[in-house]
Amino acid sequence: MELFEQIRKAHEREHLSVRALAERFGTHRRTVRQALSSAVPPPRKPPPPRVCPVLDPWKPVIDAWLEADKDAPRKQRHTARRVHQRLVEEHGADVGESTVRRYVGAKKRERGVPLPEVMVPQHHRLGGEAEVDFGRVHFYLGSLLLIGWMFVMRLSASGKGFHRIYLHQAQEVFMDGHVRAFEQFGGVPERIRYDNLKPAVVRVLKGRNRTESDQFALLRSHYGFDSFFCIPGKEGAHEKGGVEGEVGRFRRRRLVPVPRVFSMAELNELCAAGDEADDRRYVFGRTMTVGDHFALEQAELRPLPSERLDIRLHSENRVDDKSRVCVRQCRYSVPVRFAGRRLEVFLGADTVEICSRATVVASHERALGKGKEVLLLDHYLEVFEFKPGAFLGSSALEQARASGDFSPTHDAFYKEARRRLGDADGTRAMVEVLLSHRSLPKDAVIAGMAGALSVGSVDPAVVLVEARRFIGHKPAPLIAIESLRRFDRPAPSLSAYNELLEASK
Repeated sequence: MELFEQIRKAHEREHLSVRALAERFGTHRRTVRQALSSAVPPPRKPPPPRVCPVLDPWKPVIDAWLEADKDAPRKQRHTARRVHQRLVEEHGADVGESTVRRYVGAKKRERGVPLPEVMVPQHHRLGGEAEVDFGRVHFYLGSLLLIGWMFVMRLSASGKGFHRIYLHQAQEVFMDGHVRAFEQFGGVPERIRYDNLKPAVVRVLKGRNRTESDQFALLRSHYGFDSFFCIPGKEGAHEKGGVEGEVGRFRRRRLVPVPRVFSMAELNELCAAGDEADDRRYVFGRTMTVGDHFALEQAELRPLPSERLDIRLHSENRVDDKSRVCVRQCRYSVPVRFAGRRLEVFLGADTVEICSRATVVASHERALGKGKEVLLLDHYLEVFEFKPGAFLGSSALEQARASGDFSPTHDAFYKEARRRLGDADGTRAMVEVLLSHRSLPKDAVIAGMAGALSVGSVDPAVVLVEARRFIGHKPAPLIAIESLRRFDRPAPSLSAYNELLEASK
């Protein structure tokens, strides 16, 4: 702009030619003609597309990931940052994030991917507030693709989050998530924001008034925090934008690609590792990490109560004629001696405990889905002793095989026992061995069966001897007769008996 101004003034005042102006200002004659025709420089031509030779080896990998995202859940697809992280961590790529971001952005624009919604940032006092929400998560449990629900509590000031995945959003899960989050944070915030979750809200009234559930009121009273409920629907989402963004951020950063696990415990260990890694991240615009910021906020949280709140739901259920208790449309086995009786049931987020007179008689992990059976083979052993024909086809045996409790060694021993003793007596021998699990470690019993088979025996007594030998049990030492004598009185005399014998001769 300044060069055009100088050229125009020199031409007007000194009447210099185009060639002379070009020589004076060291520019091309075309530029001089442009300056004389208009005071505004013409727009620059767009530069040719930038090439990224450093990214060329990784473009097929990125394209494969983005192609696989077409079949992945919408909220668990690769972002540009996640693509860059995987390239560095899994392939050792030496490429900048901005380069990856441009390439991924161009690819997504080709596919017509919409822009994400914008959340409004807010300022919060240390220890003053937290936000709670559930987010849907896909994961593979074994080979089965399942949908779970991730409970998220986020401290608004520091950004510290707690994440745990459950199979449902029942009230006991909602309560369990709070208790675990408070224990991880080491304290309780003054107020927590919610949308209108059914475990907390029974009925939405006018304005922000709510009819709350008794269990939620108990939780709030025990830990001493206040609740704040957002406006129903999408209009109220901005009122807890921190946790709304946290659900998506954690899902994209820590659960992409879709995790493959063999138990819920393994999945939640993955979430715990993600929480620990997030302590080292920076929230945009802050100069300290989330972990350092949380260290300041933790001192401002309310202290935990002296006693942990028992969040389990209590009920009394009758045991059916198959020695099962029905809880939330699933059936759980109990020892057969309780058939027909009413027992106390304590339903937690992950477990089901069944009690008789304050004594736990059965403990199970919660079933995956509805209409399922969770059966323990040990609960039916007394029945199999007089009904051996029911053993081989029992559901409890199939579940024991699937879980590994009935190992290949058990199968080999059972097969050999049936071959040598017949079905009925072979099953009774197997049942007697299984009963020994109640008093001996599992590995010892398995070693005992292997030892008995090695000497060609299927006698349960031999199994017990071999099992005790495996765990190092030794026979009790013999007690000398002299050690049994009492030293506070003389030893008894046999002289009177000898006199009787002499008299009888």
